[in-house]
Parts: sequence; C-alpha cells; structure tokens
Amino acid sequence: MKAVEITKGVYWVGAIDWSVRNFHGYTTNRGATYNAYLIIDEKITLIDTVKAPFAHELLERVRSVVDPEKIDYVVSNHVEMDHSGALPEIMQYCKNATVVTSSPAGMKGLMAHYGEHKYKAVSANETLNLGSRNLVFVPTPMVHWPDNMVTYCPEEKILFSNDAFGQHYASSGRFDDEEDLNIILEEARKYYANIVMPYSRQASGAIDIAAGLDISIIASSHGVIWRSHVKEIMDAYKEWTKCEAKEKAIVVFDSMWHSTETIAQTITEALKEKGVQVKFFDLKQNHMSDILTEVLDTKYIIVGSPTLNNNMMPTVAGFLCYLKGLIPKGRKGFAFGSYGWGGQSIGQVEEILKAAGCEICLPMIRLQYIPTKEELDKVREDILAM
Repeated sequence: MKAVEITKGVYWVGAIDWSVRNFHGYTTNRGATYNAYLIIDEKITLIDTVKAPFAHELLERVRSVVDPEKIDYVVSNHVEMDHSGALPEIMQYCKNATVVTSSPAGMKGLMAHYGEHKYKAVSANETLNLGSRNLVFVPTPMVHWPDNMVTYCPEEKILFSNDAFGQHYASSGRFDDEEDLNIILEEARKYYANIVMPYSRQASGAIDIAAGLDISIIASSHGVIWRSHVKEIMDAYKEWTKCEAKEKAIVVFDSMWHSTETIAQTITEALKEKGVQVKFFDLKQNHMSDILTEVLDTKYIIVGSPTLNNNMMPTVAGFLCYLKGLIPKGRKGFAFGSYGWGGQSIGQVEEILKAAGCEICLPMIRLQYIPTKEELDKVREDILAM
C-alpha cells in the first residue's frame, strides 16, 4: 500500500473501507474512505488518522514516504473515532509527535477517548509553521461535533476540510476527476442530508470561511479529494445549506395487507395531478437514509402506517425517529393509514410529525379496513384542495 501524492510533498495516506454498508444507521452502499494526509517539511505532519481497524493501512502508506518516528505533529481535526480511532496505535510509532487539536473541545474529547498524550491546543486562526509551509486552524464547531475544525495550508492552497464536502464512497481513484462526478455529488448530497443537515446554519458559516480562502484543493475526511470540481462542490454546499423547500413531496409508508399502500398510491397520484413532484417510498423496500436524502429540499413529508398492536408499524416508528433528528424547518405534512378497530397509529404519526416541527397541512386520513372507491375519491379531492 503506497501513499498518493496530492501536490509535491503532500500525500494521501488514508484507508479504503470497501465493505462497510452501515454508518450509524446510514447505508453506505458504495463503501467509505477514512482520509489522512501527510506533509513532508522541516516539521513532518500527519493530518488526522483513520478508523482503528485500518491503522496498519495508514502506517504502511506513511512508511512508503517516511519513517513514522520522524513525524513531528499529528493534527486532529475531529475527535469522532472514524477520524481519530487509530491515534493510540499511531502514537506508538510517532513517539516524538505532538497532537494538535482544537481548544477546548478537541482537547477535552481526545483526553476522554485516549488519555494522556503530548497535546497542543490551538485557538481560532492560530498558525503552525512547518518550515516552508504553514497550517492555519479554523474552528467549525457543530459541523458536526463541538470540537470540529478545518486546517488550511495557504502555500499549497489546500483546505483539509474535515467532514465538510465529504462522501461515503470507496473508489480506486483518489481524485474527483478520476471518478464519475454525478455519483460523487449524489453521495455528497446523501452525506450532507444524513450527517450535516441538522447543522446547516453552522455549515453555512463554514462555507463563508472557505469562500474567503484561496483554495485549489479540498481534501476532505471521506471520499474523493476535490481538485477539478471545487466550484461544483462549493456551489452544491451553498445550495444544500439553505435547505430550501421546493414544490416536492415524499410519501413514506409501510403496509400489511395493501390498504395503507392503496391510500399512499392515491395520495401520490393526486399530488402528481396537483403539479407536485412526488416520490413514493415503501419502507419495506427503501432505507430511511436514502429517503432522508430527499428531505433536503422537499416541502411535503407525508407518512402512513396501519395499526399494529395499538401502535404504528416498527419501520414507520424508526423512520420518524430518524426524521425527527434531521428534518429542517419549514416542512409540511400529514399522516394517513388504514386500521381494523383501534386506529391509534395515524394519530401517533401525526404527533411525531408535529414534534419534529412539521406543519400539519391536512387532517389525518384514517380509513377502516379496505378503502372504498368513494373514500379514495375523497382523499384525492382533499389533496387537490390542499
């Protein structure tokens, strides 16, 4: 395993996780990477580590360039363990290195996870001289942990951007121009929606910081390195951080004997007739993290469940729990479903939509047993009048 040179004296030395398919409940169907970077200067510097099981990959790539014992600094942009998990093992080989992290949150987090090391806590815009290069540290708290910061090298015009601009995407190519740009942007959008979206205000601030820097390369912590399409990903982030609701809808449901599914189909057709762009998601077939990607710019969130043992279906409950932690402001929606005798599920769905900050734009639709044509016609009329 060899390092990949980004610019002269700056290398990618991270790890590729081809097999991972789940990250905190978010499906990573194309795998992931844990990116770390090595700068060769008078002071040799490693920027971030990798997830703990991949420490050997990082060390092997570092050794293809330099003896790890010669590393002077290990910069920790983020404490989360997919970035820092290999730190204890790495520090066994980088015996003279100082760990550079944000003050005070980075220091607190690393101490809590890994105990004593030789630390240097840096404050906003503090500069670390490496010899012919400098590193400038810029805090980006809550994108998406309190300790987060990015590191900028002005001489190379490289922004080591931490989680911002990242994608869970494993590939043989390390750069954006070596892979399909449409797939990369699709994965970047999913990453934003499932990880960064609740912190869009803070992410917008980070975009403003990045816009003020002279950047030729964005080296994020996950996915490809941006060198040919920096403008495209910057523009995409500017759009995503707005979380603007467009005239779009998602209809999300589970069904036992197709009655709730039939209502979902009627709602979908009525929304199309109304001129709303709509997507139809059966939770038996669609993962919640793929559905949540659509919430990024969707106005209407419409959720249905039959009643099972006086409750909603477990799949619907899981989706709503996930939604509640991520949903941006300014969304509308309503609940629907079929039932046999109790019918409690539909009200439960509505209550969680309200708790998530969703404006209820139509009274809940509760239809007993198998919906009749007359009942479905009424559903259509109500949607068209909405």
